Amino acid sequence: MVHIGFRSLKAVFILALSSLILYGIVTTFDGSRASRYQPPYVNHSQDPLYHSGNSYNRENATFVTLCRNEDLYSIIQSIKKVEDRFNNKFAYDWVFLNEVPFTDEFKERTSVLISGQAKYGLIPKEHWSYPDYIDQERAAESRRQLEDQQVVYGGLESYRHMCRFNSGFFYKHPLMLDYRYYWRVEPDIEILCDVETDLFRYMRENNKTYGFTISIHEFEKTIPTLWETTKEFMKQNPSYIAENNLMNFISDDNGKTYNLCHFWSNFEVADMDFWRSDVYEKYFKFLDDTGKFFYERWGDAPVHSLAVSLFLPKEKVHFFNEVGYKHSVYSMCPIDKDIWKNRKCYCDPKTDFTFRGYSCGRQYYKATGLTRPSNWKDYD
Repeated sequence: MVHIGFRSLKAVFILALSSLILYGIVTTFDGSRASRYQPPYVNHSQDPLYHSGNSYNRENATFVTLCRNEDLYSIIQSIKKVEDRFNNKFAYDWVFLNEVPFTDEFKERTSVLISGQAKYGLIPKEHWSYPDYIDQERAAESRRQLEDQQVVYGGLESYRHMCRFNSGFFYKHPLMLDYRYYWRVEPDIEILCDVETDLFRYMRENNKTYGFTISIHEFEKTIPTLWETTKEFMKQNPSYIAENNLMNFISDDNGKTYNLCHFWSNFEVADMDFWRSDVYEKYFKFLDDTGKFFYERWGDAPVHSLAVSLFLPKEKVHFFNEVGYKHSVYSMCPIDKDIWKNRKCYCDPKTDFTFRGYSCGRQYYKATGLTRPSNWKDYD
């Protein structure tokens, strides 16, 4: 008879359990199946390994907000929601960026609400201005045409600077260089459920690069040549295309056309090592050199989404299905009753946008092979 010690048995059990989790056989506390696409959530706020008294071993991460002084009371509401639902447990820093200096009042009224350190940065002029090669008369005519067509933000010059900044420059700001991960927060958002998982730690431990809550279709008139430009970049740089990517999320015909699906970037938790990589920097420069951030109205959401979908394997993208979130008229409200109860959500599940017609939730689930919730048809 072979005798196996207790420690050996324990090691074998742990190895077996790890394998089951890896291959999606073990279920999480809410009954959903764990997988490499949706690893189980952990209540980090109660983890004794990461807490010692009132201190917490935080990730190299920050919140980031791009806003104006006149947005003060709109962003205060957002800060309060994020702090109450998440950051009062983890105390992450918060970086605010503006193309003009923040007022003392803005700094005073926001900093008192933040558990971590609040930092305020001025955007360099070269990151919020026209490149030398831009024909400003052509850009102005484009704005007039889109405004006449009643395209949202079609006539706003500042919106184009904002989209270009968020696409290719925010992660280069000196204040952001201290960090690897960020969570983007905008004015007038709501966090609808308690967030007990440290989302930054979740990203690192599960090798995730980009996380989102809402996906949606873009307005085609704002990006008429973005996909053709992207296809030309892919043609010139075929080695950058990731295996097992999310092409089927952004295209219904294997890349011939763009179906307009994108991750709504007003909420994104991401690893800036990707934006700082050679492939993304080269892609952004390729886009920027066309001038179409100004001649059309290319947004950072489709730009980020195309890059994430093409240059990353799909398992590095994550849908935060337990983070209740609302911005404008769209919201992600957990439709799983146990999640809704355990996370102390206050949203109406009937408002969940994930499987609505204008959402791209169905495309995402299909492209990743995720199993839709059993009750999803009640909310489509």
